[in-house]
Amino acid sequence: MSGWTTIVVGVDGSPGSRKALTWAAAEAADHGAELLVLNVWEHTLLPPAGSVSVSERMVPEPSQTTTEELLQVIKEELGESPPVPVKAHVRQGRPAKVLIDESGGADLLVVGHRGHGGFSGLVLGSVSQHVAAYAKCPVTVVR
Repeated sequence: MSGWTTIVVGVDGSPGSRKALTWAAAEAADHGAELLVLNVWEHTLLPPAGSVSVSERMVPEPSQTTTEELLQVIKEELGESPPVPVKAHVRQGRPAKVLIDESGGADLLVVGHRGHGGFSGLVLGSVSQHVAAYAKCPVTVVR
């Protein structure tokens, strides 16, 4: 149908991102493209000094936990044998910036209309708005 090779989809585990993943996989199948499933996590601050101590050995590496969770979401939404080649990547940073950076090598960027956080009454979340405005490729916002 087209010369597309890569579709990037942002997935944070929210219902909207799960719909975006399913939609992006179908679109990748229609275009014979690879699907890059991207999860972006932001570094959180440690509790202030003097709070309850937790051994570092007991705290999982955030990217490892996120990778396992992302692979589980992919399996739940696309099954054990997805209809297209799927690559799962986890990056640290601000979600909108990382997705925009990744859009430079994509034929299409897909995001859900709203992810985790924010205000439930908004039509678009801040990440989807920012991505739609600044991505380096076409963007589909799945509702």
